[in-house]
Amino acid sequence: MAVHDDCKLKFLELKAKRNYRFITFKIEEQQVIVDKIGGPDQTYEDFTNSLPGDECRYAVFDFDFTTDENCQKSKIFFIAWSPDTSRVRMKMVYASSKDRFKRELDGIQVELQATDPSEMSLDIIKSRAI
Repeated sequence: MAVHDDCKLKFLELKAKRNYRFITFKIEEQQVIVDKIGGPDQTYEDFTNSLPGDECRYAVFDFDFTTDENCQKSKIFFIAWSPDTSRVRMKMVYASSKDRFKRELDGIQVELQATDPSEMSLDIIKSRAI
């Protein structure tokens, strides 16, 4: 499975320059490509709405939060989105390529696997960030 250079470049921009709130990736013709990009003003709800209900995706989300000590922090989440309604073959391809793709993105802090929206609710994201 090849990873398009654009994936790494966009991820570096999210990580270093904070140009984006989220990026979704999809596998097309045996390579991982950028699917959608959310600007810095986008919310977590915008991100979850951008994920298709019946197709797998990889995604990174830059989550800003405030700690109990009142410190502003940010964590980069890697989310493997694999809805129950997606095709079995698609799920297998995404599952087998996930670790290789994740290694290409240096700076992932938290990983999450989700098969429906309840498994990646904002509460779960918050609890994993702290």
